[in-house]
Amino acid sequence: MSYGRIFPLWRAAAGPHWDAYVDHAFVRGIADGSLPRAAFLHYLVQDYLFLVQFARAWSLAVTKAETMEEMRHCAATAQALLEDELALHRGICAEAGIDARMLDAAEERPANIAYTRYVLDAGHAGDFAELLAALVPCVLGYGEIGRRLCTERRDTPYRDWIETYGGADYQALCDKVGALLDGAVTRRLGRVPQDAPRWPVLCGRFTTATRLEAGFWQMGLEP
Repeated sequence: MSYGRIFPLWRAAAGPHWDAYVDHAFVRGIADGSLPRAAFLHYLVQDYLFLVQFARAWSLAVTKAETMEEMRHCAATAQALLEDELALHRGICAEAGIDARMLDAAEERPANIAYTRYVLDAGHAGDFAELLAALVPCVLGYGEIGRRLCTERRDTPYRDWIETYGGADYQALCDKVGALLDGAVTRRLGRVPQDAPRWPVLCGRFTTATRLEAGFWQMGLEP
């Protein structure tokens, strides 16, 4: 399962940066259960703040879209982030004694600021395809990680997190994002996008966002 045609090309262009992201020590700690609970909760708080900005970026994508289909998909994704994924984070954190007010008042770490503002800048400065290039490492990377870890079936206290991103609902979302990406890039760059002058720019956006994803995991290990 590759989530479409364009994503594997960008993943290959990112080279070792992609592996550093999807096989980070933080991810391995989730997989085998060795990740300290404090580190996981620190990550969840920062990820909550990240998702707020991520929802802004998907909302910005609505204004960058060229078709009704693109607009509907981006609007639905922003709504799902605001109503579903943020609620999931609030629920998990509440069980650990971190309430909604504490989440909203938490201080963003520099790695979080760097990543989220980079994505928003990509959207403001570029077109729809550039914004997607900065957005999809998160969406599809989590899908790849969740799918892989689900197959390992190891005993870990983070099984719920793994099954969220490896489960059917999130995998279906990844398929939809992959299809959106394929259509958006083909519409703007043609059937052979690798030959388009802008192709290296899009690959660069994707690679930079991938590097920032790895930095986000590292931040999780440094509460």
